[in-house]
Amino acid sequence: MENFSTDRLRLAAQFVNTTSAPIFLTGKAGTGKTTFLRELALTTYKRFVIVAPTGIAALNAGGVTIHSQFLLPFGSFLPVRETEGNYTQRFGFVSQSTLARKHPLNKFRKDVLKSIDLLVIDEVSMLRADVLDAIDYRLRSVKRRYSTPFGGIQVLFIGDLYQLPPVVKDEEWEVMKQFYASMHFFEAKALKDSGMIYLELDKIFRQQDETFIRILNNLRDNRPSLEDIRILNSHYKTPEQIRDLKDCITLTTHNYKADEINRRELTNLPGESFFYLAEIENDFPEALFPLPKALELKVGARIMFIKNDTSGLASYFNGKLATVLGLEEDEILVEMDGDRSEYTLKKELWENKKYQIHPDTKELEEELIGTFSHYPIKLAWAVTVHKSQGLTFDQAIIDVGQAFAPGQVYVALSRLRSIEGLILGTRIREDVLYTDPKVVSFVQSADQSQNLQHLLIQRQGTYLQELIDQTFEVDSLIFSLRQFAKEHDSSMAFEDPEMEKAIPEVYGILESELENTRKFRSQLFSLLLSGQREKLQVRLEKGMEYYLALIRKPIEIILLQELKTESLSRIKSYQNDLSELELELLKKFIQIARVGQLIHRILEGEIPGKIGDFDQEAGKMRLKIIQTLRIAHPDLGTQTSTKSGRKKSKSPKTSLSQEPKEKKEDTKAWSIRLFQEGKTPGEIAADRGLALSTIIGHLAHGVKQGKIHLHELVEPEVAQEVLQVDPPLEGLKAYFDHFEGKIDYETLRAILDSRPDPT
Repeated sequence: MENFSTDRLRLAAQFVNTTSAPIFLTGKAGTGKTTFLRELALTTYKRFVIVAPTGIAALNAGGVTIHSQFLLPFGSFLPVRETEGNYTQRFGFVSQSTLARKHPLNKFRKDVLKSIDLLVIDEVSMLRADVLDAIDYRLRSVKRRYSTPFGGIQVLFIGDLYQLPPVVKDEEWEVMKQFYASMHFFEAKALKDSGMIYLELDKIFRQQDETFIRILNNLRDNRPSLEDIRILNSHYKTPEQIRDLKDCITLTTHNYKADEINRRELTNLPGESFFYLAEIENDFPEALFPLPKALELKVGARIMFIKNDTSGLASYFNGKLATVLGLEEDEILVEMDGDRSEYTLKKELWENKKYQIHPDTKELEEELIGTFSHYPIKLAWAVTVHKSQGLTFDQAIIDVGQAFAPGQVYVALSRLRSIEGLILGTRIREDVLYTDPKVVSFVQSADQSQNLQHLLIQRQGTYLQELIDQTFEVDSLIFSLRQFAKEHDSSMAFEDPEMEKAIPEVYGILESELENTRKFRSQLFSLLLSGQREKLQVRLEKGMEYYLALIRKPIEIILLQELKTESLSRIKSYQNDLSELELELLKKFIQIARVGQLIHRILEGEIPGKIGDFDQEAGKMRLKIIQTLRIAHPDLGTQTSTKSGRKKSKSPKTSLSQEPKEKKEDTKAWSIRLFQEGKTPGEIAADRGLALSTIIGHLAHGVKQGKIHLHELVEPEVAQEVLQVDPPLEGLKAYFDHFEGKIDYETLRAILDSRPDPT
């Protein structure tokens, strides 16, 4: 973990890896936030997921959208237990009770969220306070830690509040203002009294020009001087002067303006157009397309790379500009700006992923569910300020005379390396130079006077106590076993008497250790607080050895129970909950295995990186136990006379002594079941030998029945676009025509069927 290149970046890495505190990592454009996230993802020992408010932001961060990971419905979240009807009669609001009742998490997302230690939320300037409170509610519920913010999971917020703000409609705000002072994420109830660490990166890597840095800082803080505006406006050029400029990109405020400029310039070029199509595999929805599916080019077209070179040769980077020199049916030759070198384009690959728990090793992993392959370029005579976030230019024409969002002028100007590269297409007026006063107030009130090093030591002390308390306890496992027994009381009467004993046996093993674990934790706390490090490490090592052996036995019992039930039918709920018990036990095993090294490194002042691969070792142990059990029990799954393995009911049979024939599964129900078991629509279509559109139709029926959450099937941005058509249209064809065939009938049906009954 020694790759972080400034003191502040190193401090951020320490807070993430040696504390459990929520952290807001912020900083001006170009201070290294994105680089930090990439480095952290490669080096942290914590299990994590990365989410972002939009599909493109999630794709760029290497994560998934907030709405898809947490299965949040569209609309606004009210942070209260009462039903939303107590606060508004308008459609589009959900409370905690409605979220839990009508929009439950499925098993796969629950398993992922139960397994993580760290949640990373990128681009938090766009994150709404109510969405963060919905995330908090989900995590408290999943972790069953209802009084602890985010269920005890550490949250790392990354972003710049002076960039794109959260979106809230006027009619939403009329209701939401009862709960929030503004919709910025820092107003969330979950963050009140959370002690969130505010850590601003202060070294700017993008700009070196001191005058320009001062102007940008003043714009950001809502205090530009008349001299700042004068300096900026000295870079204004007339339309005639701009027409004479060659190879210069325009940053503008609206999509239509950028599209208009690019279309006009491409049309004005002589020669024929060449069209290049993306190659799309499996599940990669249109809302995630990083560029249009069809790319039209002519020789002489100005283009911009939208991705870094993944070959390792650094031939181009995100934001690099070039001009098309030659075109063939399967070849694009460009001349790079700057050194004027020629380069033949290669296609790049974008991956759509989801987080899941591996069925064999139980490790948290990213599953690739779709890919998008295309030339990593787009027309670049013009681009919107929104799309320019994260890019860097040596020279650009800035047209922000119609700036409509707080911070838009700042974002546009901060894309430039130097003020020498600034060309203003419209003069900057003082009335468009504004940032949200709520943001300015929050940043100014963030306690920068605190000694972060002192705060780090405090939070590390708290974290060390949490590690001891949460590692060497079995209370949470006992609670889970009680819940399991309560849930499946009527299905415990198995034919095999050993199967009936399994859960009580695990319960007995753990309950007998309750007093021992409390005494052991007390000993460790005493050694930690008195600074007796050597004695602490000795006790830790002995305790780890004892408790690893202790936890292994329940893991073996649960695994044997899973093997005995895997061939049985009609006990799916029992099997799923059994799997969740196993996951909890494996996580406890991993916690114990790594705690000694982790505590030692923190006490030595190190930043723990990957501390052995305990997840992988636990996975190997699991597979070895299964192999041993199969050898020891060769007749697994063959000793029951009923399909469920349970004792026969005393109720009369419908047909003499025979079991009633199992009803043939409905074709739609079949597809829905496979989807609920984790298969993608493409995989279901292949397995069943049916068209993908047919499978989507089946799953749309599942959405209507409430068996599938809409966001599992349709990307949130696509669904939102359809649901926001105002006024609503009549019939599927009207919607199909409205979107010019870009959204198929089956997807439209799923979205429209998800709407609540107006009655």
